[in-house]
Amino acid sequence: MATRRKTAIIVFLILCIPLFLLAQATEEGTLTLDQCISIAVQQNPLVLSSMQKYNASLARVSQAKALAQPSINWDSDLQPKLFQFGDSGEWYFGISQALEFPGKRSLRGKIASKQASELLQDIELLKLDIVFQVKQAFYNLLLSQEKLKYAGQNLELAEDFLQKAELKYEAGDVAKVEALRARVESSKAANAVRSASNDVRLAKAMINFLLARKKYSPIEIQGNLKRVEIGLNEDDLIARALSFRPEVKRINLGLERESLTKKKGYMSYLPDFELGVNKHRVIGEGDFWDFTLSFPIPLYFWQPKKGEIAEAEANIQALNREVEHLQNAITLEVGEAYMNALMINNQIRLYEEEILTQAEEVYNMFLFSYQEGEIGGIELIEARRTLIEARTSYADALFNYDVAIAALEKSIGQKLEGDGQ
Repeated sequence: MATRRKTAIIVFLILCIPLFLLAQATEEGTLTLDQCISIAVQQNPLVLSSMQKYNASLARVSQAKALAQPSINWDSDLQPKLFQFGDSGEWYFGISQALEFPGKRSLRGKIASKQASELLQDIELLKLDIVFQVKQAFYNLLLSQEKLKYAGQNLELAEDFLQKAELKYEAGDVAKVEALRARVESSKAANAVRSASNDVRLAKAMINFLLARKKYSPIEIQGNLKRVEIGLNEDDLIARALSFRPEVKRINLGLERESLTKKKGYMSYLPDFELGVNKHRVIGEGDFWDFTLSFPIPLYFWQPKKGEIAEAEANIQALNREVEHLQNAITLEVGEAYMNALMINNQIRLYEEEILTQAEEVYNMFLFSYQEGEIGGIELIEARRTLIEARTSYADALFNYDVAIAALEKSIGQKLEGDGQ
């Protein structure tokens, strides 16, 4: 009863938490990264399906620990004719119960419990993948919005350049080709804004998909692409990954399960019992009580060794090899994610300390020179393009860094301190 009540509470929370988060987001008008992750994890159909499978595996624990059903028996002897029960010389009426050797029943329950825990780790692995996908989509939407902002700035600069070029052309200071070039640049900038707007629309559709919402449902998010300083140490990250990754926990649970299965095989040597109590009536002599104790003879004692025990030993050897492979794979994965994050972090510092400042200074210098008539429109156009490209590349670097940190978190199976939107 307590287990059912606990399961009902969990189901209630699974259904209500996403609705609460969505209602809160509707009031505020935006969704944070944490809210998106919570809704996606709770609403994802694969997670819900896996939770049902986990509940089924918990039910198998009770099945494994179930006692054998007792038997009621009635035996009619010394009948003068077939099926002439009323004239039988004696009869037996009693009950019998099969009893396993102590420890077998609890051992089966532990094996089923380990299997359920393995499924739970599969769910944790699925959640890790969903969290990474949500973060990637969230950051992609932030990047698309950032690029749309820069495209809008580029359009403003292009239109400002067009106005100046047309004024200069009307004043006879520049040739007509200068005004035509400015018009082309303005059209290209307007087209870039339309393209960036479509990218934002597609990015929102992806988040809606991950949140199990309709593709083009209205959605707004709250956050910024930014570089968060996190103390990273490769050896520490690898150690954490080998401790927290769900795959590692799952294999360890599998090893424990197979060890229990092997022990169960050895316990099959030990006999089970069957107890019976019967009321024995002999016609003309009275009633008597019979007590029966029976157990099997382990005549074919080698069968468990060839069967269940040998299978468990082979599975243990296989899982040990999988542990070695998984440790190597995790070490490589964490190392690659770590180096990728460091490389992108250095790129961001270069943009912040040099490239962005220099690009803005160059554009302002060329704009002043153009207004003074010292240079033509080509130089100003190139300076403007360089500035927008620098800002866009900086946004790309921030996006890549956030995704790299998300990949690093996925590789270690744990959230890093200092991360967040």
